[in-house]
Amino acid sequence: MPERDPVFRRLTLIGAGLLGSSVARVARERRDLAAEVVVTDRSVAVLDRVAALGFADQIEPDAGRAVAGADCVMLCAPVGAYAAIAAAIAPHLAPGAIVTDVGSTKVSVIRDVGPLLPPDVHFVPAHPLAGTEYSGPDAGFSTLFEGRWCLLTPQDGTSAVATERMADFWRRAGSMVEAMDPVHHDRVMAMVSHLPHLIAFTICGTADDLATEGEGAAATRPEVLKFAASGFRDFTRIAASDPVMWRDVFLNNREALLEMLARFTEDAQAMARAVRWGDASYIEDRIGRGRKIRQGLIEAKQA
Repeated sequence: MPERDPVFRRLTLIGAGLLGSSVARVARERRDLAAEVVVTDRSVAVLDRVAALGFADQIEPDAGRAVAGADCVMLCAPVGAYAAIAAAIAPHLAPGAIVTDVGSTKVSVIRDVGPLLPPDVHFVPAHPLAGTEYSGPDAGFSTLFEGRWCLLTPQDGTSAVATERMADFWRRAGSMVEAMDPVHHDRVMAMVSHLPHLIAFTICGTADDLATEGEGAAATRPEVLKFAASGFRDFTRIAASDPVMWRDVFLNNREALLEMLARFTEDAQAMARAVRWGDASYIEDRIGRGRKIRQGLIEAKQA
């Protein structure tokens, strides 16, 4: 296969956590994504670690200097920080540059970033549906995006050429790409991602409260850890995720998240009634539907 020109000449990543460091690694590894990878982060310790790991062509502590001359700038920080970042970099963006992101909410990103960008800059919000419970520059790896979806949420009037360049970037990184309305995106993510994380954090908090309250509490905590079944272990894996990132996700997708939480609460109460009154058929039906969803994920290679 003949070598392809890089999608971007200079890619600047703002943030070097799991996603930012994974983008940098795959870009450095493939070289048809970006000819040059620049990394900036507000943490000096993080930048020192990036230098030690060696996955950036250039490290620049000043965000304004980092984006100067870049034809793609990717926001890889918690979504709550996007407005401040956009305000800081806007005067330094090159005409025709593409600004994109990896955030898990899209309505808030469009609200916080779009109005601050110069009119000659293209804004293509994106959300790669990939991640682990780990965070920081050491957590990234170049194959994180392989076989995973990346959703693009361009607005009306967004350059089709810029949108296709971002789609090409993510396809080359190994992702499947689809465009989605930002409001619909946030409702879907509230169900399939944000609500499960909220439940995981809550269940682990409940378990911790049980281990520290009432008679025999001293013995309960080691038992929770020692006898944790696979279901509880799965929740603890999710609950180990970055607290700042998920705080910002919950607060910036609150309406959709609260809607899905209300629906889940109703269903949980219905299941509780079935357990209380011995409605075996209802319980079996719900378990069976869960099995079908799991099988569907396995068949789609998303498990």
